[in-house]
Amino acid sequence: MKTRTMVRRWAFLALVLAAPGAVFAHHGTGASYFQDRTVEIKGVVTEFLWRNPHSALFIDVTEGPFKGQNYAVELNSPGVMMRQGWTKKQFQPGDDVVIHVHPSRAGTAVGECLSCTVVVNGKETKPRQ
Repeated sequence: MKTRTMVRRWAFLALVLAAPGAVFAHHGTGASYFQDRTVEIKGVVTEFLWRNPHSALFIDVTEGPFKGQNYAVELNSPGVMMRQGWTKKQFQPGDDVVIHVHPSRAGTAVGECLSCTVVVNGKETKPRQ
């Protein structure tokens, strides 16, 4: 019985010590993306994931340096997006989009757009502030 209690205490201690690192790692957009620049992505939506902790938009790029690649855009959480006026049907596969994202520091086809204007099928949509 004593051993089981000690194991539980050590497991709890490990969890408590690891949790702050996980919280800080989650909010590392400045570490992952260039916040001082944007890249225009033009293409066709292949998938839109309305999920926590962040929604994601996947675009087959038709112009620019990422042409021919599937670009992943990290968006806000569904709760924040709903407060900004977005819906889970905001993007449909086949939609033409133009979006300005903060590009990945790694130079890969990944970007972040937490409060940006998007042109969908020629119509500009922007989140409410």
